[in-house]
Amino acid sequence: MPRSPKAIVLQHIAHEGPGRVLGALERAGFQVEIRNLAEGEPLPGSVNEFDALVVMGGPMGVGDLNDARYPFLAPEVELLRECVARERPVLGICLGAQLLAHAAGARVYPLSIGEPSRRLREVGWGAVHFARSSDEEPILEGLNPAEIVLHWHGDTFDLPPGAQLLASSLHCENQMFRLGKCAFGLQFHIELEAGDILRWLDEDAEYVERALGVNGRERILSDTPRYMSAFRAQSERLLDGIVGALWAGSEAQRMP
Repeated sequence: MPRSPKAIVLQHIAHEGPGRVLGALERAGFQVEIRNLAEGEPLPGSVNEFDALVVMGGPMGVGDLNDARYPFLAPEVELLRECVARERPVLGICLGAQLLAHAAGARVYPLSIGEPSRRLREVGWGAVHFARSSDEEPILEGLNPAEIVLHWHGDTFDLPPGAQLLASSLHCENQMFRLGKCAFGLQFHIELEAGDILRWLDEDAEYVERALGVNGRERILSDTPRYMSAFRAQSERLLDGIVGALWAGSEAQRMP
């Protein structure tokens, strides 16, 4: 019997795991291995160790590539460069999207708005608007022209050369992209359950206050039950669409 394709998930910090990405991968038929890089678990030595790669978020950034606290970041970018060059299926979420964009030749930098510009940390529930229809981009099947998602970032990126823009928010143009046939970067989060959000609020309390002020935690707690049901259904559709594209890309890689 042919083996099931293998997906490796790269995790950078304990509270930012794969969440519902794990279920989507397993529903599609992937065998899944999670590697917690912050705990010293190794990066794959080459793209030949997996059929798809998922890169999760974290508080570090592209500006920390040479930081001794994160020795995994620079080799992780090299692995992503190899994925891009060999058209291996990739999903990058938040930090993962930034690392993928950087590996593909794009600039990653702090998000700012206004004139004169001021730093913006986009945190909390907010809309993304899709730049393509589901006829143009099949992974968007079943989604509305705009959906409410969870934002939790302070950096952004330019589109990598050759990438297609798939979604934007009011203050951050490049929220989601497709690169080649089967690499996707999402700046926003679609993987979370309500319990994950509670943990993030505890772990990132200072960051949330810096982004939203002293009432930021309460605002997110108030918004979560309002948006969670629709978010869960629609984000699962999007996850299944993306993972379906990763599966198709992995099948193409395995063909003789």
